[in-house]
Amino acid sequence: MTEINGERTRNGSFPFGQEIVWQPNRSWMDSGNLMRFMRDHGINSFDDLMRRSIDDISWFWDAVLKDLNIEFYEPYSQIVDLSAGIQLPSWCVGGRMNIIHNLLDKWQRTETRGVDALRWEGEEGDVLTLTYEALYGEVCRCTNALRELGLGKGDVVGLYMPMTPELCIAFLAVAKIGAIILPLFSGYGPGAVAARLNDAGAKALFTSNGAVRRGSVANMKITADEALVDVPTIKHVIVHRRVTMTEEAPLKKGRDHWWHELVSPQAQYAETERTSAEDVLMIIYTSGTSGRPKGAVHTHCGFPVKAAQDMYHCMDLKPGECMYWMSDMGWMMGPWLVFGTLCIGATMVFYDGAPDYPDVDRVWKLVTDHNVTHLGVSPTLIRSLKSHGVDPVQSHDFSQLRAIGSTGSPWDPESWLWLFENVLESRKPILNYSGGTEISGGILCGHFYKPLKPCAFSGPVPGMAADVVNDVGESVRGEVGELVIRKPWIGMTRGFWKDEARYLETYWSRYDDIWVHGDFAAVDDDDLWYILGRSDDTIKVAGKRLGPAEVEALLNADASVAESAAIGIPHDVKGQELAAFVVLKPGVEASEELRERLLLRVTTELGKPMRPREVKFVDALPKTRNAKVMRRVIRAAYLGQEPGDVSSLEDVSTLEAIRLAR
Repeated sequence: MTEINGERTRNGSFPFGQEIVWQPNRSWMDSGNLMRFMRDHGINSFDDLMRRSIDDISWFWDAVLKDLNIEFYEPYSQIVDLSAGIQLPSWCVGGRMNIIHNLLDKWQRTETRGVDALRWEGEEGDVLTLTYEALYGEVCRCTNALRELGLGKGDVVGLYMPMTPELCIAFLAVAKIGAIILPLFSGYGPGAVAARLNDAGAKALFTSNGAVRRGSVANMKITADEALVDVPTIKHVIVHRRVTMTEEAPLKKGRDHWWHELVSPQAQYAETERTSAEDVLMIIYTSGTSGRPKGAVHTHCGFPVKAAQDMYHCMDLKPGECMYWMSDMGWMMGPWLVFGTLCIGATMVFYDGAPDYPDVDRVWKLVTDHNVTHLGVSPTLIRSLKSHGVDPVQSHDFSQLRAIGSTGSPWDPESWLWLFENVLESRKPILNYSGGTEISGGILCGHFYKPLKPCAFSGPVPGMAADVVNDVGESVRGEVGELVIRKPWIGMTRGFWKDEARYLETYWSRYDDIWVHGDFAAVDDDDLWYILGRSDDTIKVAGKRLGPAEVEALLNADASVAESAAIGIPHDVKGQELAAFVVLKPGVEASEELRERLLLRVTTELGKPMRPREVKFVDALPKTRNAKVMRRVIRAAYLGQEPGDVSSLEDVSTLEAIRLAR
C-alpha cells in the first residue's frame, strides 16, 4: 500500500493500478461519428478536440448543433450569452425552435420515416414496433387530444405511467403543443406524486389503469387518485388501459378520460407549436435528503441536444442503430433515451417489466430479439445477474452489440470484467457514463478513442470542462478529489423550478464560478478517470477519506457475495468507522466464519484503522428501481434516524431489514 498526497491507493486494486484491458479499434475509430466531426473541423486528435471544445465553447456548441442538423424556425443571433454570469447562461439567443420538429417532423420528408423509432416489449411478452412515420401519427393524435382539452403552451403536464408506447407518445405530444413535460417515477406513492405535481402547478396528468411487475398488477389509477386529492390544479387526467383488470378504479366525471376514447379517434396530423429555443421544455425532479424535491429546469435547445451529442459523439450511435437503456421515465435516462435516439434518427427500446423475469436471461434475450447495438445497464444489475453464472449469457448471440454503457453507481473490477469478458468477448468497450439530471447527460463517458482499464472512464465528454480538485479548489491527479466543471455547457439546467437561490447554493457556492457536482473522482497516471461515489457518501476514518465503492469492491470480490453497501457511522475517536451490509449469493448461508473472512479481507487491503465495526448480512439493499443503492437511506435507517425522501425506493420494506440489523 502506498500514500499519494495523503490518500491510500493499492497496487493492482481499485481504482488505481489496474492494467489496460481494451485497446481502441482503428477501423471503428475511423468510421466513427466523432472522427468525421474532427475531420470536418481540421482537428487531428481527440486531445486537440477536447482542448478546443472547452477553450471556445461558442464554436463548439454551434458546431454540435450543425453536426446534429438541429433545425430552427428562426436562427439564433448568439450561441451563448454569459452576461448574467457563468451560473445563468442563455443559449441560442433569439432562436425559435421546438425540439419535436427535430425529433419527428423533419424526418417525415426523408427515408428515416420508415425506420423503427420505438420497439416495445411488455413483461408478458407482447411486442409493438412504431416507425418514425407511425410514431409521428400517434403523437399528432395525442397533440390534438390535448388541444381539445384546452391545454397549450406553458402548461405543465405530468406523466405517471409505466414504460409503454403511450408514455413515449404522451411525452412527445406535451412538447409538441409547447407545454412542459413533468415525468414522474412510475413507482412513486401518492405523496411523492402530489408533491411534484403541486410544486410544478400541473394542469393535467397522464396515467395508466395498472402496471405489471414480476407478474403482479399494481393499480396506478388508485395511487393517482389518492395523490390528486391534494392537487387542486389538475383539471384533466388521461388514463391508458395498460392491463385488463377485474375491477377498474372509477373515472371522475368531467376530469378523467380514457385514452382509447379521447386520443385514438383524433386526426393523425397536428401543427407543432413554434416555441423559443429557451422556452421551458421539461422539469425533472430529483430527490433530496430533506426538504421539497428539486425541479431541474430544461429547455428545447438544452437537454435534447446534450443527450444526442453524448450518444452521437461518445457512444457513436448511428442513424438506424438501436439503443436500450434500462430506466424509468421518471429518471433522467428515460427522457435522455427518447430525446437522443430520435434526434439522431436511431431506434429506442422500451421494456416494461423486471429485467430478470420470468427468467434471469430476460435482459440478454431483449438485446438479441431487438437487435440492440447499444445496451445501458447499472453495475448493480450486473452484480445481480453475475450471481447466476455465464449460462444465461452464453445462450444468446451478441454479434450486433457494439458497446455496453453503464451508469447509476461505481463498478467493482470483478463485475466489470465479468461483463467485459462474457458479454463483450473482451473485444468491445464498456462505456462508463456519469453525470445527472442537472447535466442533461454525462460529465464523463467512455468512448472508442482511448484504452480502457476496468471501472474506468475514458474522460470528460467533449464540451465538458471537468476537473478533479482538492479542498481549496486546486486541480489534482493521482488522488481523490471533488468532481467539478469549470465552464457552462448547453445542457446545463437553467436552474431549479421557482428556486434560483437553492440552485446557486447547491452547485455554485463552494468555489467561485465553479460547478461542484457532488461526486468524488480521481484521475490516474494514464489520464483515465474514476467515479468513487457521492461525496456526501464518503467515509472519513481518522482523517482519511474512503469511498464506499472501494470497500464494496473488496467485499464483492468474495465468491460468496452478490452485492454490498458500505457506510460511515459515528465513532468518538476516529470520527467515523465502517459498517457494511452484504447480500449473499443464492444458496450461500450466513455464518460467523464468513463474516470474519470478509472483515479480514477489508482489513488486509485497507489497513487496521479501516477494519469495519461490523458486517451485517441482509436479504436485499434499499435501491431505486433503476438499481441505484441508496446509501444515505441505509445510514439513516441503521442509525435510527429519519431517512428523508424514500419515494424513489423500489421496495421500502428493505429499510426494515437494515433497522433490524442494529
